[in-house]
Amino acid sequence: MRDKDIQHHQESVLFKRFKHNPVLTPAMWPYRVNSVFNAGATVFGGKVLLLVRVEDMRGISHLCKAVSQDGYTNWKIDSEPTLIPKTDFPEEKFGIEDPRIVKLESENTYAVVYTSFSESGPLVSLATTEDFITFRRYGVIMPPDDKDASLFPRKFKGRWALIHRPSPTSYLLGAHIWMSFSPDLKHWGDYSILLPARRGSWWDAYKIGLGPQPIETSEGWLIIYHGVKTTAAGSLYRLGLALLDLEDPRKVIKRSAEWVFGPNEIYERVGDVPDVTFPCGVVVKGDELIMYYGASDTSMAIATASVKQILDYLNHDKC
Repeated sequence: MRDKDIQHHQESVLFKRFKHNPVLTPAMWPYRVNSVFNAGATVFGGKVLLLVRVEDMRGISHLCKAVSQDGYTNWKIDSEPTLIPKTDFPEEKFGIEDPRIVKLESENTYAVVYTSFSESGPLVSLATTEDFITFRRYGVIMPPDDKDASLFPRKFKGRWALIHRPSPTSYLLGAHIWMSFSPDLKHWGDYSILLPARRGSWWDAYKIGLGPQPIETSEGWLIIYHGVKTTAAGSLYRLGLALLDLEDPRKVIKRSAEWVFGPNEIYERVGDVPDVTFPCGVVVKGDELIMYYGASDTSMAIATASVKQILDYLNHDKC
């Protein structure tokens, strides 16, 4: 395929929607909820496990576990919330949202980085778990306004690395993707911008943020990120790609010029927040990348891609 053909057909070639989307809807929940979306994903006990953001009828979000043998069908949903905001924890007063899950290789535990919504705005919090039943809360690791965060599964030169997205008061200043480091998951520093938001009429102008957790490949850490373009009709949330160095993730090897996935189907165009495709989790099985994304802040959907084709696209893209 010619380079321009790769770019022109990027969405249809790279990501294919599951024919039975959406896969999780509010009507499937065992208790009354308003919406289910933006789930973190991992493999646990040989099954695909999602921690789904669930918004209740008050507008407050919590996390609920859904498990599937094949990652597509027959989801078993917890009969009650899995992780709820702590009533004695003011940083979670208005809910917990948008988790990213990684298995920490040296700790034999799973890290769940999520957004807590406090009176002062969104901030980044961390919990760990070995069974997705009980959780150890570390509390706040990044103050407001900050969100769209994930750890990497292993340390770099003895330090944990965190991708996150601080937000200035004015998006005219740019809301960029940052990286920070910690020796112990509690004390963070060495902050730097990893990916800057672009300017002008770009699809990712002024506001970008991490999508799913970083994905380790033979050529680098694959990053799927969302970009927001503000239009006269509202905001469009679409996805782009970047590749980071395996040993020094602060080094950006490639970044896609074009967006590669965006709202197209009715369940992505119509909902509580229209025109949003927002992934927080992926699972990789061999060459198959299964991406779980929130559609219009209302339901959960799936798109799949070939890791090899994504890497080939990045190698040919005029970044």
